[in-house]
Amino acid sequence: MSSPDANPPSLYAAREPIFPRRVKGQFRNLKWWLMAVLLGIYYITPWIRWDRGPNLPDQAVLIDMGGRRFFFFMIEIWPHEFYFVAGLLIMAGLGLFLFTSAAGRVWCGYACPQTVWTDLFILVERWVEGDRNARIRLHRQKWDAEKIRKSLVKWTIWFAIALATGGAWIFYFTDAPTLFWNLLNGSAHPIAYTTMFILAATTFAFGGFAREQMCIYACPWPRIQAAMMDEDTLTIGYREWRGEPRGKQGVEGNGDCIDCMACVNVCPMGIDIRNGQQLACITCGLCIDACNDMMDKIGKPRGLIGYLALTDETREREGKPPKSVWSHVFRVRTMIYTTLWSVVGVSLVVALFLRTEIEVNVSPVRNPQFVVLKDGSIRNTYELRLLNKHGDDRVFVVSSTNEAGAEFQLSLEGAEALEVLVPANETKTQRLYVTAPAGSDAASSERTELRLWIEDLGSSSGTGTDRVYHDTVFNGKED
Repeated sequence: MSSPDANPPSLYAAREPIFPRRVKGQFRNLKWWLMAVLLGIYYITPWIRWDRGPNLPDQAVLIDMGGRRFFFFMIEIWPHEFYFVAGLLIMAGLGLFLFTSAAGRVWCGYACPQTVWTDLFILVERWVEGDRNARIRLHRQKWDAEKIRKSLVKWTIWFAIALATGGAWIFYFTDAPTLFWNLLNGSAHPIAYTTMFILAATTFAFGGFAREQMCIYACPWPRIQAAMMDEDTLTIGYREWRGEPRGKQGVEGNGDCIDCMACVNVCPMGIDIRNGQQLACITCGLCIDACNDMMDKIGKPRGLIGYLALTDETREREGKPPKSVWSHVFRVRTMIYTTLWSVVGVSLVVALFLRTEIEVNVSPVRNPQFVVLKDGSIRNTYELRLLNKHGDDRVFVVSSTNEAGAEFQLSLEGAEALEVLVPANETKTQRLYVTAPAGSDAASSERTELRLWIEDLGSSSGTGTDRVYHDTVFNGKED
């Protein structure tokens, strides 16, 4: 029987810092443009103004927690309309499935916030410390004046970016200019400072230090993507039938790959794409740019590393041309995702245009179900909750209809007429009394279907056009 190992191997491997080399090419340019656009949208959007009238905020995009509403330019979403948000989340999920099925992890490589901010932080790092070799030397040297100075400059810029990121986030939840000056003069709410610094700290840590570790260990998508991909999915691969065996050019029998390691040195994940598909690969395309540049220098055709599918590999090994890009993108699986995405999108648009600016909820008072008045008539009581989504006060008038042709008398508690003034962007609760005359069919029947109508009479500045109804029942005294 063997004795236990006194020094068992460790299951933990310390992180090896990755220092991507600068590269030029079409995919790198695409990433620069997307980074600029996405960061611009994130930082600038809270400052865009949108005039909604005197009683509503003028920020174009605002999550108004106090007013319990979400504003997006001309669209206003109330809490009971959360299905719009749910629909957008479903569309985002279907869109992610669609793009992954068509072209692999393009979201991860180009638009994921972790990728965008990491790219920005690496850009700052390269600007302060130099390119790959200079950064490696600085990392390995002892802490001297040069290393301390460059590290402090780099960290200061990183923290400024992180602070702006956290600040931009909280600007989406209140008026941005007002909160900005309150933050500067120290009068902002402690929650604002706390949220901003927490987001700044996480951005600083994730973009500056964790980087690829977030993609490999914290994000679940690399483990889910396999279910979204098939043999026709375009992804980045190495044409080993063309590149192997690796070695110097001019040696008979060697492939096109000269083992220059350019594809490895530019990879932000630190992987070697020549080893095949890997969980860490985010398909950013930088290895393609690096390899194409090297192929140009040695006079070999481009495309040793490129976007291809498994079906393309089989065809190319047989000497046949690969399928067209469109045949990979437009296939049954992607068309199903596109159809589902479109159905949800069209449904949301239709629902958005069909909704009214007033909402009514009717709750019958069931304790007691009805009251017998001294003249023998039967009265039911209802609680009306009237929501006015307009930016000004509105007068709503209440009426009723029923298919049975029964006669009812309506009255509002505390009001002489059947009119209710509802303040702008508020909900008002109003008690309604519905009375059936003595001896009428409604008074002597157990239940009578009743439809209550709410009509918008408008405001002093205009006329109303909305009219909604709510179906309920009238309870009578059965003989």
